[in-house]
Amino acid sequence: MNLSTNVVDKAKLIKSNIRDIPDFPKPGIIFKDITTLISNPESFKAVIDLFEERFASQKIDFIAVPESRGFIFGAPLCQRIQAGLTLIRKPGKLPAKSIKASYELEYGTDTLAIHEDAFAGVANANVLIIDDLLATGGSCSAAIELVRNAGGNIAGCGFVIELDFLEGRKKIEALGAEVYSIVHY
Repeated sequence: MNLSTNVVDKAKLIKSNIRDIPDFPKPGIIFKDITTLISNPESFKAVIDLFEERFASQKIDFIAVPESRGFIFGAPLCQRIQAGLTLIRKPGKLPAKSIKASYELEYGTDTLAIHEDAFAGVANANVLIIDDLLATGGSCSAAIELVRNAGGNIAGCGFVIELDFLEGRKKIEALGAEVYSIVHY
């Protein structure tokens, strides 16, 4: 099987294991539930395989993961590509001095934080942002701002799911970051 067929087959498997939850967290939203994806070992592995295939050839020092579903995909990918893991959390969740950034999302506003010294000891650290979903681009924009303010360079942004109709990709690319998404809706 050639690489492109392999990628298409893995993406189909992944998409078939994502379920829609209507009207969550509020009426009119169709939530893309990844619990069914990660409970299936084959589809979960396929996500990590595709991220590894896409990013392993790049020099990645750290993978930054926004709370909380980014943690699920970023941690195993760090092991595969031998990068450090940097957590991007809600304010008050990080124990050391942190930097904050606020953003708008499709159904409200929120704030994220990163340790000021997240990339200490690695000059011009190349940082990959990994998360489960790209919607409006708000949380990823905040993550990019945080990584840059902590001294990191954005190596790219990877997502399991992209909601194309919300055009978050445009927002992220306007910030000079490359976007890779496995499945699209």
